[in-house]
Amino acid sequence: MSVTALTVPRPPHVVRLGSGTPVVFVHGNGVDHRMMLALDAAFDESGLWERIYLDLPGFGATPALDAPGGLSQLADWLDEAVGGLLGSTPFAVVGASLGGLLARDLVARRPDQCLGMALLAPVVDSVRENRLVPPHAVLVEDAALVAGLSAADAEAYTELAVVQSRENWERFRRSVLPGLQSADVRAMARLAKDYALPALPDDHLAGFDRPVLMLTGRQDAVVGYEDQWALAQRFPRATYAVLDGAGHNLENDQPDLVQAHLARWAQQMTEYATADRAHRRSGARPEQS
Repeated sequence: MSVTALTVPRPPHVVRLGSGTPVVFVHGNGVDHRMMLALDAAFDESGLWERIYLDLPGFGATPALDAPGGLSQLADWLDEAVGGLLGSTPFAVVGASLGGLLARDLVARRPDQCLGMALLAPVVDSVRENRLVPPHAVLVEDAALVAGLSAADAEAYTELAVVQSRENWERFRRSVLPGLQSADVRAMARLAKDYALPALPDDHLAGFDRPVLMLTGRQDAVVGYEDQWALAQRFPRATYAVLDGAGHNLENDQPDLVQAHLARWAQQMTEYATADRAHRRSGARPEQS
């Protein structure tokens, strides 16, 4: 693997697991890489993938960016960080929420290097007023569970939980809550003031024919699921699914379904890469199916 020295002003805190083809995981706003660790089982079994979980600046253990610290600077930082970590090595990317927008921007900058992307409840448009979202809904309430939590924990948990249960809470406590508690509030405030890219990256992704996975929540009142369906039409190899009983934290609400979809996406990338290598040797393009 060709790796260059990191020149990023704020080097990322990274957790690297396994070996093989790199998969970069990009978390959303307000959390850190620990939320993405819940996805690891989908890639661990095959032994084909190196999983690279990084903290974005101001979240987890990566220092915040200097002012202005807006979304454009965050996107630039991610591109530089991936370049520093991987050089020109082919990779795949998994992005959740805001990480789904940043992942698309990253792929738009490195389309030939990226083997595929998986987007979980991705932000399509960072401007909230432009989103089609359903009203907030809680399908199953557990009043006794919520009453037993601290006021801060209860507020954090109930903000997005669609199906409240002891198991759901324990996943939230392990994967989501630590990131919420460690986020740099000043960095988040700077990001909120400039929460937009100069242009959405999707027009630059036209013709991206690698495997794409788009997972959404039927009860996601943050980014919805309709805008993501329109986005999926841009990609000839896209799989789109809307999961019932799931809000914005898909991997927390429907972990088994999310893992199954990710495992299949990883298999599709392996199949594509194998076919691509064979057809390059023969001077032809791989067949699309």
